[in-house]
Amino acid sequence: MSVEATLTIQHQTQIAPNIYELCLAGSLAEEPVTPGQFVDIKIPSDALLLRRPFGVAKVDAQQKTMTLLYRVVGEGTTILSQTPVGTELSVLGPLGSGYPIAQLQSGQKALIIGGGTGIPPLYELSRQLVAKGVQVQHLFGFATQSAIFYQSEFEALGPTAYATNDGSYGYQGHIGLLLDAQFADALTTYDAIYACGPKGLLMAVDNRFAEHPNAYISLEERMACGIGACYACVTKLRSNPEVQLKICDDGPVFKTNEVLI
Repeated sequence: MSVEATLTIQHQTQIAPNIYELCLAGSLAEEPVTPGQFVDIKIPSDALLLRRPFGVAKVDAQQKTMTLLYRVVGEGTTILSQTPVGTELSVLGPLGSGYPIAQLQSGQKALIIGGGTGIPPLYELSRQLVAKGVQVQHLFGFATQSAIFYQSEFEALGPTAYATNDGSYGYQGHIGLLLDAQFADALTTYDAIYACGPKGLLMAVDNRFAEHPNAYISLEERMACGIGACYACVTKLRSNPEVQLKICDDGPVFKTNEVLI
């Protein structure tokens, strides 16, 4: 169940070029969060009316903190990155449908695939899977080595392979090439597949794991309201393209081969 609450900026740090780690404190962090869900934040500016969606990277219910990782891409995120510690923000969440993990048991294996700003919600996913005793393998794509963030955090949870477009770190090329080169047997090796990232990455995962019984993708989309009221973020059901699904409400997580990307 989503709620609107006031959270306070506890700290904010730039962790990579244009990438910020934002830690918020407040009662909303005590709400149960399914990995892959997001929150909508009111940017502290009278000129900006629409909230901005952010994937939840980490929740600590005991400390009542919620951590978000985001990229500065426009006026809203620029203002947020400059907002000082102690500022109170209006936050709506948790929103959307997250990644199913209840079906996995201790000792099973999960492959977690991400790229760029699609990676943050995968950290909470990996944390919750590891807490269940699931063995995780991370597979991440970045433009270049300097763009990599949360490397030690993910590697503390499980093996992590990287692909960079320029070959400056890990495998040279995009995620699809790395999947072909080093994870060709992933369809049968892993009990679950989870992915979040840019359209090309999602298409690669959707194609390769269309028949996997537990493979899921999270669509990245600009969500104007975050609650399914405005129909600004929609996708089409693959089996019946006349049926439109709201990414913010019906998703953002969908089964592979379920929607048109």
